Amino acid sequence: MANHKKSALKENDGISNPEITSDNAIAKIKERRRQKKTTNTLVKSILAGNITALSQSITLVESKNTKHLEQANAVIKACLPHANKSIRIGITGVPGVGKSTFIEAFGSYLTSIGKKVAVLAVDPSSSLTKGSILGDKTRMEDLVKDKNAFIRPSPSGTSLGGVARKTRESIILCEAAGFDTIIIETVGVGQSETAVHSMVDFFLLLKLAGAGDELQGIKRGIIEMADAIAINKADGDNAKRAKLAKVEFNRALHLYPIKASKWQPKVITCSAIESQGIEEVYNMIMEYLKLTTENNYFYSKRNEQNKFWLIQSIEDQLKSEFFNNTEIKIALKKQLELIEANETTPFVAAEYLLGLGNGN
Repeated sequence: MANHKKSALKENDGISNPEITSDNAIAKIKERRRQKKTTNTLVKSILAGNITALSQSITLVESKNTKHLEQANAVIKACLPHANKSIRIGITGVPGVGKSTFIEAFGSYLTSIGKKVAVLAVDPSSSLTKGSILGDKTRMEDLVKDKNAFIRPSPSGTSLGGVARKTRESIILCEAAGFDTIIIETVGVGQSETAVHSMVDFFLLLKLAGAGDELQGIKRGIIEMADAIAINKADGDNAKRAKLAKVEFNRALHLYPIKASKWQPKVITCSAIESQGIEEVYNMIMEYLKLTTENNYFYSKRNEQNKFWLIQSIEDQLKSEFFNNTEIKIALKKQLELIEANETTPFVAAEYLLGLGNGN
């Protein structure tokens, strides 16, 4: 008999309100949902593992509203002493490599051995409409139903390379909520990898065999940042190609100087759709963590990451204050008109605007 698996894409019939449900009761429920929760209430709920409070707090963190930002900062400050108790794993790869399928298989394995997993998936935002599909929950339809997993898709917005503006803060909130494994999925190969690499403990690169990527291994860049390469979709007719690709990548990795962590990056083959090689990936990460905690690299790396994010936070705040300045907004519009009319250059206009920002 065929196994009919329920899909998250299936459209169900709508449910009408029972006759006993009054309009007044509905209005009260809606009003209760609209009521702003105090910082203390949010923090207590997060520490108790309340997913709703965690989601609401991440929404505050991602908001550009000044009042929301003030409350978000207060929540983060209160949660900080309860953070830093997780393993942070970054996962990247080109579109089509099977990141979502791999994360679902990997996350499901982790929860099966008693781990609590939070997935922060960054969705690309349209440069035209500024919208995002945020479809990761749909693609990870089994993991999303797991009580020990939390999946939060976030729009990349205008962030360079596709890392959500506040992913770093979201990590702290998830850790405070009791999640011991944080997985960050990036949009794809690009500048996002540099940002993600600066906030995770282990960086995993997913590759496909037979996609012309093998020779790219000898180039510096993303390969150099990776702590391991997992060649996904190593099943069926592709299994043989995956084995050959593993040999090629291993050769390429040995061309690089040894990392400061003293860890030699490894190459592994896996099939997320068949859940093959998933346990091996986990064991490899545990091996890495054992080495780096023993030689103290794990802690020194986190300290360096904190320094990096201090500078990054200052830059983000300065940029936000500059572009939200009313005088700058008016002057910027005028300078753009002058550029369009060829009456000034971008460099002269920038110098003028920066001068206004500095009060000159």
